[in-house]
Amino acid sequence: MSTAEEWDQFKKVLNKVMGWSEADPFMVPVDWRILGLSDYPEIIKKPMDLGTVKSRMESEQYSSVQKALDDIRLIWSNCKTYNQDGSDFFTLAIKLEKKFEALCGKHFKKPVEKNSVPSNQPKATLEDKRAFARNLYKITKDELGKVIMDLDEKSPESLTKNAAEDEVEINVDNITNDVFWDVVAYVKSCVGETGRKKKSSSTGKGQSKKSKAS
Repeated sequence: MSTAEEWDQFKKVLNKVMGWSEADPFMVPVDWRILGLSDYPEIIKKPMDLGTVKSRMESEQYSSVQKALDDIRLIWSNCKTYNQDGSDFFTLAIKLEKKFEALCGKHFKKPVEKNSVPSNQPKATLEDKRAFARNLYKITKDELGKVIMDLDEKSPESLTKNAAEDEVEINVDNITNDVFWDVVAYVKSCVGETGRKKKSSSTGKGQSKKSKAS
């Protein structure tokens, strides 16, 4: 649980971010239909924008400041995932991400950040995360269930559970680095060296209907 002071600081951070003119494209949900981005919902499984973050905060939908900050981080992550490296939007997301983290450092005595990277594992790159997300669609429902169980035990902040729809969303960006490489190794063993599902262990189609990867 977060303290009242932490929430006050978060509100200040959010207001400052929403006051940045460069953040205008991130104020409302991406209207992919009008923009003609038909592949957007296929690539971005958990859309997020600053207006939604503010609405969730005001309606007290967040259980902690960490969850709220992670949703803001998801905005930059989604932008980098969808847009090509080096493009205007990709570059803008990098810039705002750095400004945001610097702002968090000023408003929180102990900055609420993602888990630190263990020294015995390389830091997961964006491509590592994309490859992992793609492979989740190649494993069986039972195998995906094991991944979710492991994440729930070792990195619960990476899961968003929707009881109403009986779904579990996997936010790859929130998986701690050491746990990420553990589940990557397991998923790769399920998929096999060829990158396709092993016929001998196939018991279902790709990703469980009750789970999402983002």
